[in-house]
Amino acid sequence: MKPSYILALDQGTTSSRAIVFDHEGNAVATCQKEFPQYFPHPGWVEHNPVEIWASQSAVMAEAVASLGSAGNGICGIGITNQRETTIVWDAADGRPVYNAIVWQDRRTAAYCDELKAQGLAEWIRSKTGLLIDAYFSATKVKWILDHVPGARARAEKGELRFGTVDSWLVWNLTRGQVHVTDVTNASRTLLFNVHTLAWDEELLKLFDIPASMLPRVASSSEVYGCTHASVLGDCVPIAGMAGDQQAALFGQMCVEPGSVKSTYGTGSFLLMNSGSKPMDSRNNLLTTVAWKIGDRVDYALEGSIFVAGSVVQWLRDGLGIIRSSDEVEALAASVPDTDGVVFVPALTGLGAPWWNAQAKGSLYGITRGTTAAHIARAALEGIAFQTMDIVAAMEKDAGVPLQSLKVDGGAARNNLLMQFQADLLGVDVVRPKTTETTALGAAFLAGLATGFWPDIDALKAVWQTERRFTPSLDPSAVAAAKSLWANAIQRTL
Repeated sequence: MKPSYILALDQGTTSSRAIVFDHEGNAVATCQKEFPQYFPHPGWVEHNPVEIWASQSAVMAEAVASLGSAGNGICGIGITNQRETTIVWDAADGRPVYNAIVWQDRRTAAYCDELKAQGLAEWIRSKTGLLIDAYFSATKVKWILDHVPGARARAEKGELRFGTVDSWLVWNLTRGQVHVTDVTNASRTLLFNVHTLAWDEELLKLFDIPASMLPRVASSSEVYGCTHASVLGDCVPIAGMAGDQQAALFGQMCVEPGSVKSTYGTGSFLLMNSGSKPMDSRNNLLTTVAWKIGDRVDYALEGSIFVAGSVVQWLRDGLGIIRSSDEVEALAASVPDTDGVVFVPALTGLGAPWWNAQAKGSLYGITRGTTAAHIARAALEGIAFQTMDIVAAMEKDAGVPLQSLKVDGGAARNNLLMQFQADLLGVDVVRPKTTETTALGAAFLAGLATGFWPDIDALKAVWQTERRFTPSLDPSAVAAAKSLWANAIQRTL
């Protein structure tokens, strides 16, 4: 049977998904499973790596089984994953030595402050394109080695392996035969030199991490290995890999320098394709690898918002003003505006362009007339305001104004939020037919490596617009809203 499908594994912060795509980019099978979040101390966020794999394995099997006999037609697997989340496991039996420390986790913030006090920020940024922050993997690995009994001694003997979630999935898909990551995930560890495209010995020494723990770094589109027969019953090539935000950039076909996308997930992430050379940011953005295909490397500027869709979860689980996340748009739309309420959703600190780990979420402008609807609307607008601040920083770094913004992720389906985003930015916001562009990007990368799609032009033909949001709010109202936000941010900081 001629291979007819690409399987994308999308391992996210709160759930694992498997999506099967056909040649036209249609999702012909989708399965999703949430898994537990653990918060052992304030500011700490953990996952159980075994539960990550179990959930991803289950949805993969379910998606393939739903195709029936057509499941034999899977040409390759593409992987995309929550980035920076850190796992250390035993090289012999694959057992994790500690829970996965999630990208949101802030336990190493004080250590990061020590590094900054030592004057290392610019030196590290010049190598990695990143800022010193607990967000990235290196300090998490060091924490595990320093705090798990016996871990450091075992690591120095070569008995332990480190990986971000992509590496963990490949290790399990191949039953321990392949230990690999790609350039996009490597570039988020604070251990990878974005100029030499290799692990940096000086950084490994600084963080006291044995090189034997590290995966091999590969491109984003190549065959890394095959699934073990016990996984899918056949040898299916694992052929594409990228961190979730880079995968979304590729899935949005932002392949030209200057093109920008924003993914509204648990957090929100803006990436601009900056071309074949890394662009230094002078406005607190990150320089990161966008992807490597063949011999060509593309880079990106990135702004990270720590709390986006998760603020809606907080409205549901923390405040109890909605019963399900789907209700937030109708509640927010039941009032014409926020009536002066501003919500700065710094529930886990503020990311770009502020990078303030100590910031706390703030609500301003509450009166006796404030209702749950005003708070819900202010929460959604807070996502859009944070995006606006990152776009302003990107425009300064790149020296060119934003032309349009491509959007994806769960919250991109919220029409109220997308319209307000267009109003704030003053440019069109473009939502694609397939909003699961993270998974689609992983599928595209695997499809290129296996010949499922012949070239990038074929991928461009797959991408289609679903809706375009055009600015419509009165400019004076936009200016007033921006002024309220600027005041709220400064007070929060």
